[in-house]
Amino acid sequence: MEHNLDERKQKILKAIIQTYLETGEPVGSRTIAKYSDLKLSSATIRNEMSDLTDMGYIAQPHTSAGRIPSDKGYRYYVDAMMAEKNAQIAGKDLELAQKDSQLENAKKLMIEKTDKMEHLLQQVARVLAKDTNYATLISAPQYSGCRIKFIQLSRLHPLQLLAVVVAEGNQIKNEIIDLDEPMNDDTIFKLNFLLNNYLNGLQASEINLGMIAQLKEQAGVHSEVIADVLNAVGNLIQVDEEVKIYTSGATNIFKYPELSDSQKASEFIATFEEKQQLANLVKETMTDEENTGIQVYIGDEAPIQTMRDCSVVTATYELGDGIKGTIGIVGPKRMDYEHVVDSLKTLKDQLDDMFRKT
Repeated sequence: MEHNLDERKQKILKAIIQTYLETGEPVGSRTIAKYSDLKLSSATIRNEMSDLTDMGYIAQPHTSAGRIPSDKGYRYYVDAMMAEKNAQIAGKDLELAQKDSQLENAKKLMIEKTDKMEHLLQQVARVLAKDTNYATLISAPQYSGCRIKFIQLSRLHPLQLLAVVVAEGNQIKNEIIDLDEPMNDDTIFKLNFLLNNYLNGLQASEINLGMIAQLKEQAGVHSEVIADVLNAVGNLIQVDEEVKIYTSGATNIFKYPELSDSQKASEFIATFEEKQQLANLVKETMTDEENTGIQVYIGDEAPIQTMRDCSVVTATYELGDGIKGTIGIVGPKRMDYEHVVDSLKTLKDQLDDMFRKT
């Protein structure tokens, strides 16, 4: 989105948004005139505010002489903030942010075993909700688009083969294949060569019907073995349809008058309790290969209908080898974007560090 604002309009718009973020009340020209760095009269500010209103960056509630930011205004503010942060990172080495003591406590859980992961993610969601005063969600890491590393067929018994499929992230799937008749070592070797020649390095989405037909044709009378191995491959590297999501702080929305309408609030709470729409949000962020940083959805940009009066900020954390998950924060459109973005960036780094050390 292009923003054709001169420097003075930029400063006034920023002042209006920052004031509204703090107060939640429509902002008047007198309030903006108090900003020492502007040094403009109330009359000049009123004229500029009128222009900003005509351009769609701010709106005037019917009951007030003040202005509030529009979705377009918030989008300008967030884009400018993100650009500034990216410039700061590019201009110097990224320093480690001061970590909140509560986040440090979460880090000490150290997920040495898989059964501790649920506890960790629940704790992270709670800490993030308490830290931001918004609703939060986090999905368990999933294998998305990971590739086949190796396939090995070996004899268990004269009429049984063991198929071992290894994928990125050290995922392993074992499949026992029953045979109608014994298979000699030379045939097993040829099938291993055939499978690895065709499938090594591929994602599940890259295995098409034509490739399967060629594999079966070259396997001849042993085409059923190929079919069984492909089933094992599919079971191993497909994206899990069951997305585990941990949430916290949904009732924080009652702290913000613009979100506390009884019907809207009940629909919002239901979304966080049922989680299906949250799962769809997570799947959307995971399947978008470019969506690996911080994403900010404002108002109607929100991918969930019950959040169209909110802002949704998500981050995709990646643990390598196609393993990733989503962290999300949902709050009013006047949320503290800078604090939310900084919290998500820090948490991304911490999750990456925790998972990689286990």
